[in-house]
Amino acid sequence: MSVTTILEDARELHGDLVQLRHELHRHPELGLELPRTQAKVLEALADLPLEITLGKGLTSVGAVLRGTAPGNPEGSPRPAVLLRADMDALPLQEETGVEYSSTVANRMHACGHDLHTSMLAGAARLLSERRHQLAGDVVFMFQPAEEQLAGAPMMIEEGILDLSGRRADAAYGLHVFSAGGNTGRFETKPGVMMSAADALFVKVIGRGGHGSAPHQAQDPVPVMAEMILGLQHMVTRQFNAHDPVVVSVGMVKAGEAINVIPDTAEFGASLRMYSAEARTKMQSAIPRLLEGIASAHGVEVDINYHVGGRVTVTDEAHTAFAAEQITALFGTERHHRLAAPLGGSEDFADVLAQVPGSFICLDATPIGGGPEAAFNHSPRAVFDDSVLVDGTALYTQLAVGRLAQLAGV
Repeated sequence: MSVTTILEDARELHGDLVQLRHELHRHPELGLELPRTQAKVLEALADLPLEITLGKGLTSVGAVLRGTAPGNPEGSPRPAVLLRADMDALPLQEETGVEYSSTVANRMHACGHDLHTSMLAGAARLLSERRHQLAGDVVFMFQPAEEQLAGAPMMIEEGILDLSGRRADAAYGLHVFSAGGNTGRFETKPGVMMSAADALFVKVIGRGGHGSAPHQAQDPVPVMAEMILGLQHMVTRQFNAHDPVVVSVGMVKAGEAINVIPDTAEFGASLRMYSAEARTKMQSAIPRLLEGIASAHGVEVDINYHVGGRVTVTDEAHTAFAAEQITALFGTERHHRLAAPLGGSEDFADVLAQVPGSFICLDATPIGGGPEAAFNHSPRAVFDDSVLVDGTALYTQLAVGRLAQLAGV
């Protein structure tokens, strides 16, 4: 099956892909409930020969394309490849000024999920046109709530990995980025690719009083400050620099007036780790540190450690395969191997923990934007529509190529 033909056919879909992407961008939705987005996806898939399954606890869309080409020994199970796109947006007020800007207050597709969804819908169309050439099945996973790292585990619980009737043999996801300055470049990395993401919420409980007499109170504010600094010191002194952890305190709250010592002070932090060992150590080191500081100052502390998404680990062979497909479609200059893991987190990690596969990055920096362009999650993040063709073609080629290998054709 010609990769040139796949790329040409993807280019013919460009107008439709842009139209779908802009429609999704104008009407972003958050979390697990994306009814309008789900409806647009179903509309895009309506005339295709797909077996559709809707989520029960979330507005997901699962679809199976049954390939009709021979290739498996009679009676043996047909192979299956899963392709995933996330669909949810972020709680941001858009500031891009593009003509298709969000029409919903404090809602924005600032992480490119509208592109992912459009690309996968395009791939479903291209693969449907090649159904007679597929010696296996393709599962399409349209997922809500990636930003909460909640959608993939729920879809797995509801059976997406076995939607074709057997466990998928391979799984591939793709993610665009709005900065980098190399528009159209794909990036892969075997092994650890993205961090685990946990969350920490801490309340320091003291006793309030007058700002002029702190000795008559138990001031939680300086204790909180010491805890925040202590966490940073802990990272540098208790964790291996070659197995890094990142603690970022993003929320601090205490008091309402400058001359009143509050009863409580609170802070919250994002925690990132790149190994299970570092994560386990964090879960014991943090309470020990914070409880020790609280005890030293005679206050109490309430610690809520929330375990979130796991480390994203790609399969080495599947990542090499993905790189080969990128090179076949676009040439060697369009592929780059990442030297180090990315700092973000992904719930596609839950899929890759059960099905071998890979996760691929695609630079969607606006043409002429350069490396200073706003990055994902910024209210000024803009993604170039030209990469819609590239992502659609790659999704298609990954399924075509892997099914051919699995079926031995």
